[in-house]
Amino acid sequence: MIATPRIALTSGEPAGIGPELCLALALEELPCELVCLADESLLAERARQLQLPVALRPYVQASGAAAVSHKAGTLPVEHRPLARASVPGRPDTANVPYVLALLERAVAGALAGEFDAIVTAPVHKQIINDAGVRFSGHTEFFAERTASPRVLMLLTTGELRVALATTHLPLRAVSDAITVDSLLEAGVILARELKRSWAIPEPRIAVCGLNPHAGEGGYLGDEELRVITPAIERMRSGGIRASGPLPADTVFVPDLLARFDAVLAMYHDQGLPVVKHAGFERAVNVTLGLPIVRTSPDHGTALDLAGSGRADSRSLSAAVRLASRLAAQRR
Repeated sequence: MIATPRIALTSGEPAGIGPELCLALALEELPCELVCLADESLLAERARQLQLPVALRPYVQASGAAAVSHKAGTLPVEHRPLARASVPGRPDTANVPYVLALLERAVAGALAGEFDAIVTAPVHKQIINDAGVRFSGHTEFFAERTASPRVLMLLTTGELRVALATTHLPLRAVSDAITVDSLLEAGVILARELKRSWAIPEPRIAVCGLNPHAGEGGYLGDEELRVITPAIERMRSGGIRASGPLPADTVFVPDLLARFDAVLAMYHDQGLPVVKHAGFERAVNVTLGLPIVRTSPDHGTALDLAGSGRADSRSLSAAVRLASRLAAQRR
């Protein structure tokens, strides 16, 4: 285990709430060394606007140097220049290369061992795609950059853990994306990470059905019979304590949920609404299956709040604290 992990914090969409959340976070006592990747002038201007007493310090890359604990009220920054000055609430395609450069720098540093984890503030996927760059999300970006054949999104509030069998897909594409092999891979990754990262020796996994009432024996869809049940049987034969397919509208009932350590949902909007309702300000997104630790807050860019001082930094704080713990366990 490492005493103090060094975490790269990407500041996200410059017109969103990411920059001010990074500044608010810097005011806290944190169990890590925090390095913010951002345009320093952007942070300075946002700090001035919101009267946040944060002293920005240049980050000096020191190969092999031990991380130093974060000092509340300061923020080490590795400066990356914006293409154009950013206005809160108004994304600009000219700054898309800047946003992507922050991610590239973070993943390169993590793979090289300079950073022990990455925490990402929200980006604006539409504006990235409007700039002509195909971008589904951070999860897919980091999977590609680390050559990870399969990754899994897991959302957690601390008590509740929900993993997604598919990520950012149109709803009509979900059925075709779910296969016996893909679900088996998801179950293997989830069980492995629950053991390694959450110290659960024999994880109990609830596997959701895809259709209402888990298909009603085939009358409301056959994916449960044709795909999900065979996948669960293969998980069990491999020693994974998987149960299901369970109806998604009842698996989250507290008495049933208490029997499991995690839920494997079939698609994005089957699992995430429950997590956000259970604790929006505490929810953290973890990418499982990467060779590096990566977390993020479970919310978007909130353009309507940018520059207002009303953005809530608790989810980002939870993401940094979880990343610190996961990174410390891995080394």
